Amino acid sequence: MVQKVLNQLPNKHKALLSGFAVFVLILLLIPSDPAKASKNSQILEVGKRYDVPLTIATASQLSEEFFEDSPQWQNFAVKKGDNLAKIFARAGLTPQETYYVSTAGKDAKQLLKMRPGQQLQLLIDNEGKLSSLAYALSATDTLKIDKQAAKTYTSSISSKQIDKRYNYAQGEIKSNFWNAAVNANLSQNHIMSLAGIFGWDIDFALELREGDTFNVVFEEHFIDGEFVENGKIIAAEFVNQGETFTAILHDDGNYYTPEGRSMRKSFLRAPVNFKYISSSFKKRRFHPVQKRWKAHRGVDYAANTGTPVIAAGDGRVIRATYDKYNGHHVFIQHGEKYVTKYLHFSKRAVKKGQSVKQGQVIGYVGATGLAAGPHLHYEFLVDGVHRNPRTVTLPQAKPIAKKEAAAFAKLAQRRMTQLNNTKRIMLAMNR
Repeated sequence: MVQKVLNQLPNKHKALLSGFAVFVLILLLIPSDPAKASKNSQILEVGKRYDVPLTIATASQLSEEFFEDSPQWQNFAVKKGDNLAKIFARAGLTPQETYYVSTAGKDAKQLLKMRPGQQLQLLIDNEGKLSSLAYALSATDTLKIDKQAAKTYTSSISSKQIDKRYNYAQGEIKSNFWNAAVNANLSQNHIMSLAGIFGWDIDFALELREGDTFNVVFEEHFIDGEFVENGKIIAAEFVNQGETFTAILHDDGNYYTPEGRSMRKSFLRAPVNFKYISSSFKKRRFHPVQKRWKAHRGVDYAANTGTPVIAAGDGRVIRATYDKYNGHHVFIQHGEKYVTKYLHFSKRAVKKGQSVKQGQVIGYVGATGLAAGPHLHYEFLVDGVHRNPRTVTLPQAKPIAKKEAAAFAKLAQRRMTQLNNTKRIMLAMNR
């Protein structure tokens, strides 16, 4: 215990103790002068045992004696409306120190991004001056600001190494995709990511069926042996109505098929995060408001009022207005060949003539115009002809670059091996 305490002492205290120990040792080694010895001194006999009282300081006494003057790290929680000046004021630091720290290099600008609930650690010396500051930017990165001179501080960012490990999840859809993914222990972010990866090929509202399956390999991040967060999905397979779709994450951050074709298409299959679909694509349907059979040239996505609707692809808004039939609606032209239409918004988010990107919010689900309830009516036209957005052949994005094809082929082979191994593991577990 004493040794542990001594190891924690500052270097100057260790030096003092070492010097004192050497001095005592020298005194013990100096022989006594018999002529000058006190008359009352007791002569020690060789071989005789004597009881000598000793006083030994406890570890807590050593700690109190040597640590009472040592500066200690202090934690300050970032509160709502806080900034560096307010936190420093609570710590008893001066506005001048706030200025010196805030100008301690480009890394110090990270202190402008502090959010409520985060922690700021301050090391204040015995004179009440700031010696060091530590601010955790993430699970891996920490901002450090250290005093170099009276008015000089330097900033740096220290990073811990992430240990990446692989985990997997498999599931079979029985009621809906979300429940199946949760039962497979996928996180909410992974569920949304998985739907996004295959969102150009599968409409997750209209096309999923009982018995569809998915198989996912994803990263897990560890620091010093402790789990800190889930990483990206690196490989995934989705079997939808007997058709298999496979995606591999490349180093460029995009997903490709094992053959190198991009998973990204010019259009998304579904333009809204939906709750359920009220009617599928049909040539004729009984209109719930007009009370007559008529052609239904699109897909209805029934969702809560205010649900964001996104552009299915890049394009230019050619119509954004209101009428008594379509309510608030938006039409988008995509090149020369394609047009998408979005009807019955509660509110539009774009204007005529505006350019939009795929995934950009263009309006919000509502029940304006001839609508029996809140929903999005979505139409897809090719050369002016209505086509089923669920089944129409979509233009492909560019495949992987030729110069990266060989490296990707090797990566895809490893990822496919991982996917197949997880299948065998799950099959063995279910036997």
